Amino acid sequence: MKLGRKLALLCSALALAAVTVPAAASAWAPAGSATIHPGVMTFTGGSSFLGGAGQCTANFVFTDASGGVYLGQAAHCSSTGSNTETNGCSTKSLPLGSPIYSGELVNGGIQNGTLIGTLAYNSWIAMQSAHESNANTCAYNDLALIKISSAQVANVNPTVPFWGGPNGLAAGAAAAGGQVFSYGNSILRLGVSALSPKAGVSLGDLEETGGWSEQVYTASPGIPGDSGSGFLDAGGNALGVLSTVELAPLAGANGVGTLAKELAYANTATGLGLKVATGTTPFSSVPVPPAE
Repeated sequence: MKLGRKLALLCSALALAAVTVPAAASAWAPAGSATIHPGVMTFTGGSSFLGGAGQCTANFVFTDASGGVYLGQAAHCSSTGSNTETNGCSTKSLPLGSPIYSGELVNGGIQNGTLIGTLAYNSWIAMQSAHESNANTCAYNDLALIKISSAQVANVNPTVPFWGGPNGLAAGAAAAGGQVFSYGNSILRLGVSALSPKAGVSLGDLEETGGWSEQVYTASPGIPGDSGSGFLDAGGNALGVLSTVELAPLAGANGVGTLAKELAYANTATGLGLKVATGTTPFSSVPVPPAE
C-alpha cells in the first residue's frame, strides 16, 4: 500500500438470476416502502442470514444494458483475508455467486434476514483474473455488485435515504473543500437512524492514488459496518464508495474510492454496460424530515 496512514478496511468478510425491468422510474418500488435501496445493511456469505457473515452498507443501485438490477457494496465486504489485508490484487474473496442478505436492527436485534441476490461482480476478483499490476488500482479499486434476484427486484428503489438522489454519476473526485453527503448503516449504531446521515467536506483527490481515492471528513466519521456506503457530491451525484479509515491529515477521515473509475473498470471487465440508477426523489442538501 502507498499510504502508511491507511488503517484496516472498515469491515471484514462477512447467487445470478436474470432480471429484466422497465427503464422508467415508475418501475421502481415506492421510495417509502422499498426494502432494497442504498443504505441497507448487507451480509455476504454463509448458508443463512445468521451464518456469520460481516456487515456492510449498500451504496447505489445500478442497471445493466439488458435491464438487470444490481446493488453496490465494497469489494472487501466479501474478503476472506484479515482486516489489514487491503490489496485487492492479492487478498482472497468469497466466490462470485455467494448469497447476499439484507437486514435491519429492530429493538436491538437483527431482523428481516432476506436473501436479496448473489455476488455478481467483485473488483478484487476481476483484478486477480486480469493479473492487474497497477499498484494504485490494486490498492483502491473496491467495488462489488449484488445481482438482485427476480423474486426481489420489485422491492428495489434507487433513492438515497434522507438526502434523495443520486442525480447521476460524478465525473471524478470532489475538489478540496467540496461538500459531501453519505448515509451509513453500521450495526454498531444500534438501529438509531438519526445517526446514519452524514455531511462533511472532501479533503481532495489523493494525488498518490492516481485519482482512485479521496479523503473525506464528516463530523460523524464512517465506522465499521458503514463500509461500502455511497457518497454524494454537492450536486447530488454518486461520488464514491466508503472503503477505509485514515489517520492523516485528520484522524477519523475516511478513504472514499472514486466511483467513476471503479464503474469504468467494472464495465471493461464485464461488458455489462453498467450505469448508476437515479433516485426517484430529488437530492437536497437540506432535506425535509418525513412526516410523523
